[in-house]
Amino acid sequence: MVVDIVTIFPQMIEPALAEGVVGRARTSGLVDVRARDLRDYTSDRHRVVDDMPFGGGPGMVMKPEPLFRAIEEISAERGAPTAVILTTPQGRCFSHAEAVRFSRMERLIVICGRYEGVDERVAEALVTDEISIGDYVLTGGELAALVVVDAVVRLVPGVVGDDASVAADSFADGLLDYPHYTRPAEFRGMKVPDVLLSGHHAEIARWRRDEQLRRTKARRPDLIGRADLLRRERHEGD
Repeated sequence: MVVDIVTIFPQMIEPALAEGVVGRARTSGLVDVRARDLRDYTSDRHRVVDDMPFGGGPGMVMKPEPLFRAIEEISAERGAPTAVILTTPQGRCFSHAEAVRFSRMERLIVICGRYEGVDERVAEALVTDEISIGDYVLTGGELAALVVVDAVVRLVPGVVGDDASVAADSFADGLLDYPHYTRPAEFRGMKVPDVLLSGHHAEIARWRRDEQLRRTKARRPDLIGRADLLRRERHEGD
């Protein structure tokens, strides 16, 4: 997978890409993720990327010329992107299903929104997906871009060593994850549930599924109706 993140603050992006699962995936060659400085695609000596909005109003708007040039030059260098993602509060809410969809693509470009947003012509002509990570506003789209890239890259085959771990993640089947425990079996009077120490794999699986349903009902009841559940489980989630 090839991912290019277009930003005016590459120094915010690069350190995060060098660490953890994404960093190891880059080092091993499973993914190629790069930060691209939008100012490198300007044509004036001051490297201006924003201007005042037509019609007046507060704030500044990201200019179309550098963004068009960035997408065109990156595409010429790396191949046409499968998707061009814009991080914006106006986008549809990012989800596990979206991460899975993007993880199956060969080339992504992520544009980090800034200021009051990008010139609408960029969204209309270049962007395939406008994505938000939640109903709040950040000072810029860099953190949102990192969230998207992290969620997507970990789903690329081979990036996470244990594929079963990815398959059992929260939201993978529409439900929250079950509780996890490790040694010691008792800590400060708090004990691990007996079933997890029983060695009965069928009972453990049943307990974990019941805990998924219980936790999802308590914390995210909105997910129950959307999850892929058996009729019996759906009734238990009511």
